Formats: sequence, structure tokens, C-alpha cells
Amino acid sequence: MALLILGLGLFAFIGIADEVLEGDTMRFDQYLLLALSASGVPDNPLGSAWVEEMFRDFTALGGIGVLSLLTLASAGYLWLQGLRRVALFVLSAILGGLLLSLALKSGFDRPRPDLVSHGSMVYTSSFPSGHSMLSAVVYLTGGALLAVVHTTRRARVYLIGCSVLATLLVGISRVYLGVHWPSDVLAGWAAGAAWAAACWLAAQWLQARGRIERGTTTAPGAEPN
Repeated sequence: MALLILGLGLFAFIGIADEVLEGDTMRFDQYLLLALSASGVPDNPLGSAWVEEMFRDFTALGGIGVLSLLTLASAGYLWLQGLRRVALFVLSAILGGLLLSLALKSGFDRPRPDLVSHGSMVYTSSFPSGHSMLSAVVYLTGGALLAVVHTTRRARVYLIGCSVLATLLVGISRVYLGVHWPSDVLAGWAAGAAWAAACWLAAQWLQARGRIERGTTTAPGAEPN
């Protein structure tokens, strides 16, 4: 499954990037961006004021401050569980994802949308969406690596499900707030998912060779490994 996600993520990112460079996504991007604005009022997103505020909360889940806090909290949890090499791997994987995101943004240097007003502050170029990619990197990598050290299926499904939901909400919020083209978000998700899958595979490989610890979390009443 991880290999499939890695392959599909890379294929999707390359395909979207090629279409963006050729300008073939512009009609789709403009249509969807305007569809999320109030009819005839492009500076006003759909929904009441509380809906817009809620999407600002969602977009904050992909901000550097929140993601840094979650990364350190996850690494701290693993460290306290005695999984110190796993904790260091998590930090390295997420830092690598951040550097990759910055490199891609610098390389493509796509302008931000100018069809609607921005509902959030922006500082960098548009493609790929940094919030979308980094939320995928942090939530999916963190969720996958936490799932690796849990032996119960229910715990793994729950962790991965929460990670996917948070990633989707962040990306959708970036388009709703008018700070990214939809293709930026799709590319960010694809790149982030590919990176998370690659990290998951690397963690499994290292775990199988004893380079990082195996988890011992089991279901209540079950025998530990």
C-alpha cells in the first residue's frame, strides 16, 4: 500500500506540475475558486462569517507554528515511550519534508491567485501549497510512524484516519480562503502523501533491520510482543 501511495503521489504531482506549467489548469482553477465565493461578490467567500472563521481555524492546522508543536509533541511522546530512534526519525522526516516544500516553491515560483481577496496572510509563492504539503507531511508521516509502533489494527486505522482528515481540511481551507489555486492544493497533497509513504517505507525497512525500535502497544488484555 505504501509503495502504491508513493507511486501514485509522484505520478500525480508530476502530472499536475506539467499541466500547471503549460497553463492547462487555469480554467479549472478559476472556476472552482470563484465557485467558493458569494455570487457576484468575489471578495466574500460562501457562507456566514462564522464559516469563514472556522476555515481560518482549519488553515491554522497547517501553519508552521501548529505543525512544529505537533511534531515536537509526537517526538516527545515517542521519546518517553523509549522509542528514541523513532523520535529522531520523525524529526528528520518532517524536516526533510519542509526543505522539499521550500525547494519546490522556489523552483516553480507561481503567483498567488488574484481573482478573490485573500482571507489569510501569505508570504511565499503559490505552487505547491505549502500548508497542504506540510500538513500531509506532518499528519500523514506522524500518523504512519505512530501506526508503525502500534500493534492493534484499530489504533492504526484511527491514527491514519485522523491524519487524512486533518490534511484534507487544511487543503480545502486554502482554496476557500482564496490564497491558493486548487491545483496548488492537489499538488501539495500528492507530494506530501508521496513523502509520507516514502518515510513509512523507510521506517519499516529500518525497523526490520533493528535500526529503530519496534512498538509494544497492544490492545487491552492482549499479550505484548
